[in-house]
Amino acid sequence: MSTAKETKPVLIIGAGVSGLALGNFLLREGIGCVVFERRSREYVEHRQRAGVIDTRAARAFRKRGLEDRVSAGAPAEPNLGFRIDGRPRPLPLSVEEHREGRFCPQQVLVRNLITVFEQDGGDLRFDTDVTIEDHERPRVRLGDGSIVEGDFIAGCDGNHGATRTAIPEDRITRHTHEYGYAWLVILAEVTAHQQTLMAIHRRGFAAQFGRGPRASRFYLQCPLDDTTDDWPDERIWSELEARFGEPLTEKGAIVEKQLVPLRGEMISPMSHGRLHLLGDAAHIVPPMSAKGMNLALHDADIFAEALVHLYKNDDPSLLDAYSDTRLRDVWNYQALATWFTDTVHDAGDATYRGEFRHRVARADFERLYTSSTANRLLSEFMAGLN
Repeated sequence: MSTAKETKPVLIIGAGVSGLALGNFLLREGIGCVVFERRSREYVEHRQRAGVIDTRAARAFRKRGLEDRVSAGAPAEPNLGFRIDGRPRPLPLSVEEHREGRFCPQQVLVRNLITVFEQDGGDLRFDTDVTIEDHERPRVRLGDGSIVEGDFIAGCDGNHGATRTAIPEDRITRHTHEYGYAWLVILAEVTAHQQTLMAIHRRGFAAQFGRGPRASRFYLQCPLDDTTDDWPDERIWSELEARFGEPLTEKGAIVEKQLVPLRGEMISPMSHGRLHLLGDAAHIVPPMSAKGMNLALHDADIFAEALVHLYKNDDPSLLDAYSDTRLRDVWNYQALATWFTDTVHDAGDATYRGEFRHRVARADFERLYTSSTANRLLSEFMAGLN
């Protein structure tokens, strides 16, 4: 078995949004790195996920001269396309906060990040299993037995990845919150005619978001014990029409169905020695908040700044503070995610937590239309600026 050894300053595990953004940020600063990804290029480039880059993330790309290369897209619409009890009621948000946001499906962003990283000479390795070894220097062993050493490891490989499991359980605290219901997530060959379409309805929450020119993600709130067998295609289309309150103009082929229990998770601390966690490896927020991808980008921005400060100024203070800095910010957005997720679901479905919570949620939701202060706060959160 090969025992070849190479050295790179920063070893990035995972070619998702946080790993690829971090790699590009470091490359722009002249800091060497390598990105390892256990999946294939095809899988990574075609994985369908969320699609709005918030203002804060757009600024992170802009300050490194990457905005036009990786996040070009239509401006994020300054409103949320709600339908309440079958009737359209868009929720306007502050244009000032959202002026810099971009609509860019995650698979498009990922493909762009890969292209730019490779064009600029980045080292990206797909189909590569890594084992993180406890050694004097951070290092990983590849499937062929070769070793790559570095100064730091960035764990960007999700909440079941190698970097999370490399941290002893007695060195981290795991905080979790289960919302008590699931979303049936459907990928269908249907054109989305607006960036956001969300239904608050007594039968449960529903939504449609574009994922490409001929692809949409649909979401249906459902009980935790449902299975995909409970949801044949005919029932899906019927339920979507009932909750949206109007016929669907298009019903394309359904190519994927899965049940996703809504949950939140936080890992504390986000650092263990020279191993630092980013994105889903450190925190999970429910998709209702539209913050999963953006928090991963915020992590990459802050971690890259910390490494630049260390390598260029010989000052480790920002790196030492990385976990505390990010945890304060992410807990703030967990607060948003919890409130907004509960509000839009309770405002529709009274069977889960009762009529009292239903009416409270309706009052909370109505305040977003009638109070400029409440609306401005939500706008700041959605733009990543709170």
